[in-house]
Amino acid sequence: MFGVVVPSIIIRELIEGAMGSGPLADLGGIAVPMAATAWLAPRASYRRRDALWWLAGGFGLYIFVVIAWRVAFLPYRDWPPRPDEVSRVRWLRDSQRLGLWYLPGAAK
Repeated sequence: MFGVVVPSIIIRELIEGAMGSGPLADLGGIAVPMAATAWLAPRASYRRRDALWWLAGGFGLYIFVVIAWRVAFLPYRDWPPRPDEVSRVRWLRDSQRLGLWYLPGAAK
């Protein structure tokens, strides 16, 4: 999270210092979180276009937190797989991870 917030603040401040406060500075402030969300989204069974929710206020932050939470627990997942992942996942039955899905190679 630190690696996303700090560059975002720096970019926003640079744009605001050069061009003043306004919509361009606001867009500069969400550019890094949008890029991070788009990059992480497929690893958490989301679409890259879900990063566009950053343009709708607080919804982008919510999507980013959900994606970050899911990526933190890879390769074990508690959400159902996408249709294109079904052939590669396994439903775990051991006592420690009962009820989780395992997708080999998801934590790359």
